Order: sequence, then C-alpha cells, then structure tokens
Amino acid sequence: MRVLVAEDERDLADLVAVGLRRHAMAVDVVYDGAAAVQRLAVHDYDVLVLDRDLPELHGDLVCGELVARGSRTRILMMTAAASVPERVAGLGMGADDYLPKPFDYAELVARVQALGRRSRSPVPPVLTRHGIVLDTHRMQVSREGRHLQLSVKEFAVLQVLMRADGAVVSAERLLEEAWDENADPFTTVVRVLVSRLRAKLGEPPCIHTIPGAGYVL
Repeated sequence: MRVLVAEDERDLADLVAVGLRRHAMAVDVVYDGAAAVQRLAVHDYDVLVLDRDLPELHGDLVCGELVARGSRTRILMMTAAASVPERVAGLGMGADDYLPKPFDYAELVARVQALGRRSRSPVPPVLTRHGIVLDTHRMQVSREGRHLQLSVKEFAVLQVLMRADGAVVSAERLLEEAWDENADPFTTVVRVLVSRLRAKLGEPPCIHTIPGAGYVL
C-alpha cells in the first residue's frame, strides 16, 4: 500500500510514517498542502493522511483538488477540531474518513488499512497461493505450515506478488507499491530483495523472473 502523510507537525508526521511502515506500507511525507498536491500529481497513492490545517495550501483545498480530479486515492482527514460540525464539514468536502486529534495510533493504522482496501479491487485479508498463506492483518506468512520470518519490505513485496494472482509484476511496479519515493530506481534493490525472499520461501521455487518483464508468483 502506498500512503502520503501530509502533516505540518513534523515530529508527528515522521512518527506516523515510521509506524505505518512497520505495517508494510510505503510512506512518503510532506509538511504543507502545496507539496501534497505536487506529490499527488506524480504518484498514485492508495491513501492520503491529510491534516486539515496545513500551511501554504489548506487541507480543504487539497481534498477538493483530489475530488475534482476523480482520483482513486482515499482521504483520511485529521484535525484537532473534533466537533461534530467540523467532522461533517470534512466528510462533506469529499474525505472518506475523519480522525480527530489526539488519536489512538492503533485506530489510525486500522483506518488507513481499511481505506487502502477500498482504493483497490477487493481482495481477501488472507491470501493463499502455492502453499503460501499471507495474513495481511496479522502480518504473518507461512508456507506448507512452516512459519516464515520476513522483514517488513519482504512482506510488502510478497503481498504485491500474491495480489497479482499469477500476473507478471514489473520491477517498476514493485518499487511504486512497496518502496517510498526515496528508493533509487536505478539500483538493484528489487532484484536483491526478491532473491532474499526466494531463499526464505524455500523449495520448490515459486517466484520466477520473466526477462524484460518482471516477476511472477
């Protein structure tokens, strides 16, 4: 899942990003509304975690821009103003969900995950293929009953491959969906991680390289 966090309180924004990354999400961070609009024009995010009171460009305008564009990106709006009229106003502008500050972090993660599922074609929370069972809620993976210890990034890449349901996934798509914008597209990071993931999945091999196209599970 690809997430953009737009929050002007830098410490809070960075903490939210770190926490979401622990749940196998690729997270980018901006600290004002103008930067948010720029990133949204470049990347296809699943969820935007949007502080309503952003500098440069107010969060209401960022939300309106996305809605007018017909974007599939789901919007979780946050603000310290927790009154019912404020929440109703935010939802009326096109936000998909509304979370008042201060918030419980587990609730934030659950809401982002729920919105991420809504931004894509429906998939079951537990994915199964080639004896591999991937539980997206518990972040657990097993193969033929053998529990696998995967890193967060390995989990994210395996999830993308399993969601593809047998279709070829390009290295570019893996970078887009499992890494944030700081990943260098000219490195061998995807190839190296897929190699590690193959080793952990064990025999028989189930991730195959399609020359010039990408990977298929």
